[in-house]
Amino acid sequence: MPKHAFINVYYDAVCPSCRKDRRRYERWAGESARDIHWCDVGEYEDALRAKGIAPEAALKSLHIEQADGHIIEGVDAYRVLMARVLLLRPLAWLIGLPLIKPGLRVLYDSWVKRRLKQQGRWS
Repeated sequence: MPKHAFINVYYDAVCPSCRKDRRRYERWAGESARDIHWCDVGEYEDALRAKGIAPEAALKSLHIEQADGHIIEGVDAYRVLMARVLLLRPLAWLIGLPLIKPGLRVLYDSWVKRRLKQQGRWS
């Protein structure tokens, strides 16, 4: 199993679906999940601001911070996570294709907007 660099994943821990996705990912990732620090955007607002990320933006899109400090967000953040799991690597490649990635981003953004509006957290 390849050794992965440590990353921080900034996600919405208030969201039941997001927590469920995290648990599923940790099961699938096995040992490589140990290199991931899951950060609730609600608890890391100051750290996010220091990195130039508005907490509202972090709430609306998955962000990861790589070991070198580089921030990746949205579909590309999901691709990085998926590429760490052998079973998900083909899907990571697929969702990065030029015709799929933009459409997936639109669908994801509308799902997040609907979820946050239902929870009264959309600004």
